[in-house]
Amino acid sequence: MTMPQEAAAGSTGPKTEFVISHLAKSYGKKEVLTDVDFAFEEGKIYGLLGRNGSGKTTLFNCLNSDTDTNGGEFYFRIGDRTEEIRSDDIGYVLSTPTVPDFMTGREFLKFYLDIHKDKIEDPKTINEYLDFMMIPQDTRDRLMKDYSHGTRNKMQMLLNIIGKPRLMLLDEPLTSLDVVVAEEMKDILRDQKEGRVIIFSTHLLDIALDLCDEIVLLNHGRLEPIDKENLDNDDFKEKIIEALKDAGDE
Repeated sequence: MTMPQEAAAGSTGPKTEFVISHLAKSYGKKEVLTDVDFAFEEGKIYGLLGRNGSGKTTLFNCLNSDTDTNGGEFYFRIGDRTEEIRSDDIGYVLSTPTVPDFMTGREFLKFYLDIHKDKIEDPKTINEYLDFMMIPQDTRDRLMKDYSHGTRNKMQMLLNIIGKPRLMLLDEPLTSLDVVVAEEMKDILRDQKEGRVIIFSTHLLDIALDLCDEIVLLNHGRLEPIDKENLDNDDFKEKIIEALKDAGDE
Protein backbone atom coordinates (compact mmCIF):
# COMPACT_ATOMS: atom_id res chain seq x y z
CA MET A 1 0.00 0.00 0.00
CA THR A 2 1.25 3.45 -0.88
CA MET A 3 -0.09 6.31 1.18
CA PRO A 4 -1.10 9.14 -1.21
CA GLN A 5 1.09 12.21 -1.17
CA GLU A 6 -0.30 15.67 -1.70
CA ALA A 7 1.32 17.99 -4.20
CA ALA A 8 3.98 20.01 -2.43
CA ALA A 9 2.76 23.45 -1.47
CA GLY A 10 4.11 26.04 -3.84
CA SER A 11 5.53 23.36 -6.15
CA THR A 12 5.32 25.73 -9.14
CA GLY A 13 7.22 28.44 -7.26
CA PRO A 14 10.42 28.52 -5.20
CA LYS A 15 11.06 25.48 -3.04
CA THR A 16 10.99 25.68 0.72
CA GLU A 17 14.34 25.49 2.49
CA PHE A 18 15.03 24.76 6.13
CA VAL A 19 17.84 27.10 7.11
CA ILE A 20 20.16 26.76 10.11
CA SER A 21 22.17 29.95 10.61
CA HIS A 22 25.29 29.98 12.82
CA LEU A 23 23.82 27.72 15.49
CA ALA A 24 25.98 27.16 18.58
CA LYS A 25 25.59 25.03 21.68
CA SER A 26 27.92 24.53 24.63
CA TYR A 27 27.70 22.62 27.90
CA GLY A 28 29.82 24.68 30.25
CA LYS A 29 33.22 24.99 28.58
CA LYS A 30 32.50 22.09 26.24
CA GLU A 31 31.57 23.33 22.74
CA VAL A 32 29.43 20.77 20.95
CA LEU A 33 28.07 22.89 18.09
CA THR A 34 30.35 25.77 17.18
CA ASP A 35 28.90 27.25 13.98
CA VAL A 36 26.25 25.11 12.27
CA ASP A 37 25.27 26.88 9.05
CA PHE A 38 23.36 25.08 6.29
CA ALA A 39 20.26 25.20 4.06
CA PHE A 40 18.26 21.99 3.46
CA GLU A 41 15.90 21.81 0.46
CA GLU A 42 12.46 20.22 0.61
CA GLY A 43 11.95 17.00 -1.33
CA LYS A 44 15.25 15.49 -0.22
CA ILE A 45 16.53 13.11 2.43
CA TYR A 46 19.72 14.43 4.00
CA GLY A 47 22.12 12.06 5.71
CA LEU A 48 23.55 13.72 8.81
CA LEU A 49 26.77 11.79 9.15
CA GLY A 50 28.88 11.81 12.28
CA ARG A 51 30.43 9.40 14.71
CA ASN A 52 28.67 8.52 17.95
CA GLY A 53 29.09 11.51 20.26
CA SER A 54 29.71 14.08 17.52
CA GLY A 55 26.66 16.17 18.45
CA LYS A 56 23.94 14.85 16.13
CA THR A 57 21.40 14.34 18.92
CA THR A 58 22.31 17.69 20.47
CA LEU A 59 21.64 19.37 17.12
CA PHE A 60 18.25 17.66 16.84
CA ASN A 61 17.35 18.58 20.42
CA CYS A 62 18.17 22.23 19.66
CA LEU A 63 16.06 22.20 16.50
CA ASN A 64 13.17 20.58 18.38
CA SER A 65 13.50 23.19 21.18
CA ASP A 66 14.22 20.48 23.74
CA THR A 67 17.56 22.16 24.43
CA ASP A 68 18.42 25.87 24.58
CA THR A 69 21.02 27.17 22.16
CA ASN A 70 23.90 29.58 22.81
CA GLY A 71 23.43 31.43 19.56
CA GLY A 72 22.15 31.32 16.01
CA GLU A 73 18.71 30.67 14.57
CA PHE A 74 16.74 28.39 12.26
CA TYR A 75 13.70 29.00 10.07
CA PHE A 76 11.97 28.16 6.81
CA ARG A 77 12.81 30.18 3.71
CA ILE A 78 10.61 30.35 0.61
CA GLY A 79 12.28 32.55 -1.98
CA ASP A 80 12.86 35.92 -0.31
CA ARG A 81 10.37 35.22 2.48
CA THR A 82 11.15 33.59 5.84
CA GLU A 83 8.79 31.81 8.22
CA GLU A 84 9.19 30.98 11.89
CA ILE A 85 9.00 27.31 12.80
CA ARG A 86 6.00 26.13 14.81
CA SER A 87 5.96 23.01 16.96
CA ASP A 88 3.65 21.25 14.48
CA ASP A 89 6.20 21.80 11.71
CA ILE A 90 8.67 19.34 13.26
CA GLY A 91 8.46 15.59 13.61
CA TYR A 92 11.17 13.99 15.76
CA VAL A 93 11.78 10.24 15.72
CA LEU A 94 14.07 9.22 18.57
CA SER A 95 16.63 6.44 18.29
CA THR A 96 14.93 4.71 21.25
CA PRO A 97 11.20 4.52 20.46
CA THR A 98 8.94 6.21 23.00
CA VAL A 99 5.51 4.59 22.92
CA PRO A 100 3.22 3.75 25.89
CA ASP A 101 3.75 0.15 27.00
CA PHE A 102 0.27 -0.11 28.51
CA MET A 103 -1.57 0.40 25.20
CA THR A 104 -1.97 -1.80 22.17
CA GLY A 105 -0.86 -0.49 18.80
CA ARG A 106 -4.48 -0.09 17.73
CA GLU A 107 -5.42 1.77 20.93
CA PHE A 108 -2.40 4.05 20.66
CA LEU A 109 -3.16 4.97 17.05
CA LYS A 110 -6.87 5.54 17.80
CA PHE A 111 -5.93 7.80 20.73
CA TYR A 112 -3.62 9.85 18.50
CA LEU A 113 -6.19 10.12 15.70
CA ASP A 114 -8.94 11.19 18.12
CA ILE A 115 -6.81 13.93 19.65
CA HIS A 116 -5.65 15.30 16.28
CA LYS A 117 -8.81 14.68 14.24
CA ASP A 118 -9.24 18.38 13.45
CA LYS A 119 -5.70 18.66 12.06
CA ILE A 120 -5.37 15.47 10.02
CA GLU A 121 -5.91 15.92 6.30
CA ASP A 122 -7.51 13.08 4.35
CA PRO A 123 -7.61 10.65 7.28
CA LYS A 124 -7.38 6.90 6.68
CA THR A 125 -8.77 4.04 8.74
CA ILE A 126 -6.68 2.57 11.52
CA ASN A 127 -6.10 -0.61 9.53
CA GLU A 128 -5.04 1.38 6.45
CA TYR A 129 -2.39 3.17 8.50
CA LEU A 130 -1.19 -0.07 10.09
CA ASP A 131 -1.15 -1.78 6.68
CA PHE A 132 0.98 1.04 5.30
CA MET A 133 3.54 0.53 8.08
CA MET A 134 3.39 -3.25 7.57
CA ILE A 135 2.42 -3.89 11.20
CA PRO A 136 1.48 -7.61 11.37
CA GLN A 137 -2.20 -8.39 11.95
CA ASP A 138 -1.44 -10.54 15.00
CA THR A 139 0.51 -7.68 16.60
CA ARG A 140 -2.01 -4.84 16.38
CA ASP A 141 -4.04 -5.80 19.46
CA ARG A 142 -1.09 -6.75 21.65
CA LEU A 143 0.40 -4.42 24.26
CA MET A 144 3.26 -2.41 22.81
CA LYS A 145 5.50 -3.46 25.69
CA ASP A 146 5.72 -6.80 23.86
CA TYR A 147 6.58 -5.24 20.49
CA SER A 148 9.99 -5.65 18.93
CA HIS A 149 12.25 -2.60 18.72
CA GLY A 150 11.52 -2.38 14.99
CA THR A 151 7.74 -2.46 15.42
CA ARG A 152 7.85 0.15 18.19
CA ASN A 153 9.98 2.28 15.88
CA LYS A 154 7.40 1.90 13.12
CA MET A 155 4.62 3.06 15.45
CA GLN A 156 6.64 6.12 16.40
CA MET A 157 7.35 6.83 12.74
CA LEU A 158 3.68 6.43 11.81
CA LEU A 159 2.58 9.32 14.02
CA ASN A 160 5.04 11.61 12.26
CA ILE A 161 3.82 10.48 8.85
CA ILE A 162 0.19 11.11 9.77
CA GLY A 163 1.04 14.55 11.18
CA LYS A 164 2.81 15.51 7.91
CA PRO A 165 5.44 17.79 9.49
CA ARG A 166 7.41 20.03 7.13
CA LEU A 167 10.64 18.90 8.80
CA MET A 168 11.37 15.35 9.98
CA LEU A 169 14.32 14.68 12.27
CA LEU A 170 15.27 11.01 12.42
CA ASP A 171 17.87 10.12 15.05
CA GLU A 172 19.61 6.83 14.13
CA PRO A 173 16.24 5.12 13.39
CA LEU A 174 17.67 2.12 11.50
CA THR A 175 20.81 1.26 13.45
CA SER A 176 19.42 -1.56 15.61
CA LEU A 177 16.82 -2.94 13.19
CA ASP A 178 17.05 -6.26 11.37
CA VAL A 179 17.70 -6.15 7.64
CA VAL A 180 14.09 -6.72 6.54
CA VAL A 181 12.60 -4.03 8.80
CA ALA A 182 15.37 -1.60 7.91
CA GLU A 183 14.62 -2.00 4.19
CA GLU A 184 10.90 -1.50 4.85
CA MET A 185 11.66 1.71 6.74
CA LYS A 186 13.87 2.98 3.92
CA ASP A 187 11.05 2.50 1.41
CA ILE A 188 8.62 4.32 3.71
CA LEU A 189 11.01 7.27 4.08
CA ARG A 190 11.58 7.54 0.34
CA ASP A 191 7.80 7.68 -0.10
CA GLN A 192 7.50 10.56 2.38
CA LYS A 193 10.15 13.01 1.21
CA GLU A 194 8.13 15.07 -1.29
CA GLY A 195 7.08 18.43 0.13
CA ARG A 196 9.19 18.15 3.26
CA VAL A 197 12.76 18.13 4.52
CA ILE A 198 14.00 14.89 6.07
CA ILE A 199 17.25 14.88 8.05
CA PHE A 200 18.42 11.38 8.88
CA SER A 201 21.26 11.05 11.37
CA THR A 202 23.58 8.08 11.29
CA HIS A 203 27.19 7.11 11.97
CA LEU A 204 27.05 4.45 9.23
CA LEU A 205 28.29 5.66 5.85
CA ASP A 206 26.75 2.79 3.87
CA ILE A 207 23.23 3.54 5.15
CA ALA A 208 23.63 7.21 4.26
CA LEU A 209 24.82 6.36 0.75
CA ASP A 210 21.95 3.95 0.14
CA LEU A 211 19.08 6.10 1.44
CA CYS A 212 19.99 9.76 1.26
CA ASP A 213 19.93 12.26 -1.60
CA GLU A 214 22.53 14.48 0.05
CA ILE A 215 25.07 13.91 2.81
CA VAL A 216 26.42 16.40 5.34
CA LEU A 217 29.13 15.67 7.87
CA LEU A 218 28.95 17.00 11.41
CA ASN A 219 32.60 17.43 12.28
CA HIS A 220 34.11 19.57 15.05
CA GLY A 221 30.76 21.29 15.63
CA ARG A 222 30.17 22.34 12.01
CA LEU A 223 28.25 20.94 9.04
CA GLU A 224 30.23 20.16 5.89
CA PRO A 225 28.52 19.06 2.64
CA ILE A 226 29.88 15.90 1.04
CA ASP A 227 29.74 15.28 -2.70
CA LYS A 228 28.45 11.72 -3.05
CA GLU A 229 30.18 11.42 -6.40
CA ASN A 230 33.52 11.73 -4.63
CA LEU A 231 32.72 8.74 -2.47
CA ASP A 232 33.57 6.48 -5.40
CA ASN A 233 37.12 7.66 -4.81
CA ASP A 234 38.77 5.45 -2.20
CA ASP A 235 41.04 8.24 -0.93
CA PHE A 236 38.11 10.61 -0.41
CA LYS A 237 36.05 7.88 1.28
CA GLU A 238 38.95 7.14 3.62
CA LYS A 239 39.17 10.84 4.47
CA ILE A 240 35.50 10.83 5.52
CA ILE A 241 35.99 7.68 7.59
CA GLU A 242 38.96 9.29 9.34
CA ALA A 243 36.86 12.39 10.07
CA LEU A 244 34.26 10.16 11.68
CA LYS A 245 36.93 8.56 13.84
CA ASP A 246 38.43 11.90 14.83
CA ALA A 247 35.20 13.76 15.68
CA GLY A 248 35.09 14.80 19.31
CA ASP A 249 32.81 13.28 21.91
CA GLU A 250 29.55 15.04 22.67
